[in-house]
Amino acid sequence: MNLSNNPRWPSAELPAPLTPRPEISHVLFDFDGTLSLIRQGWPEVMVGMFVEMLPRLPSDTDESLEKLVLDDIMSLNGKQTIYQMMQLAERVKERGGEPREPLWYKHEYLRRLELKIANRTSGIADGSIPRDEYLVHAARPFLDHLKACGLTLYLASGTDEYAVRREAELLGVLDDFGPHVYGAQDDFAKFSKKMIIDKILQENQIPGGHLLSFGDGYVEIQNTHEVGGFAVAMATDEAANGSGRIDPWKRERLLGVGANVVLPDYRDAIALVDYLLGRTV
Repeated sequence: MNLSNNPRWPSAELPAPLTPRPEISHVLFDFDGTLSLIRQGWPEVMVGMFVEMLPRLPSDTDESLEKLVLDDIMSLNGKQTIYQMMQLAERVKERGGEPREPLWYKHEYLRRLELKIANRTSGIADGSIPRDEYLVHAARPFLDHLKACGLTLYLASGTDEYAVRREAELLGVLDDFGPHVYGAQDDFAKFSKKMIIDKILQENQIPGGHLLSFGDGYVEIQNTHEVGGFAVAMATDEAANGSGRIDPWKRERLLGVGANVVLPDYRDAIALVDYLLGRTV
């Protein structure tokens, strides 16, 4: 796929030329990896747990087992965490083990992840860690700009809603979304990003072309593409916030499900959105 850059937004990669979409009125954001980096490193926690929980076969090596579970985990990135735990239970069963309930696996994973991020959340809370350290580069002025443009913002995450609200508040972005904050539930049938997108379109009586989405998981990008919205792939370099580097794995996966633009962070997002809205010539 040929990707081009535009001098107006040099950090962006485009699979095709853009045309303005002044009808855009509602904006959907994913959370982890798209706005928040508090949970950076979560795949390593999940991979470690999956490897520990899986019965080993004679043909397994440490490397082959890690690759197996990483592929399982990342193929479901963007969906609720419970789906990854369902996949773990299936793997345990197919290897001759007796799996626990997926919800048990989910709660154990969250316990381990909380231990990893505890210093981050407590440090942001007491002011010893600047919140911008864990907010994707240039997100704050970008959110302010979207609101100044009169756009309505939504937040939808595969992370549990209580945690999304807590961490969004720590990062100072919770109020940007007003009542429109949605996350995973223990009853997984009550939430999906597709459900939120359908809710946005139905409640506001707008077609899909009015929707602009930002995400680093394939689900929100694919769902936005399917309704005719404009999907921005956030191929964030989570380990080096603000580096300006595009994560190649995210780029390829998100372009493959219909992303219109790929960004490393929000440094050029204001100029990009102004162009889409027809605010620049």
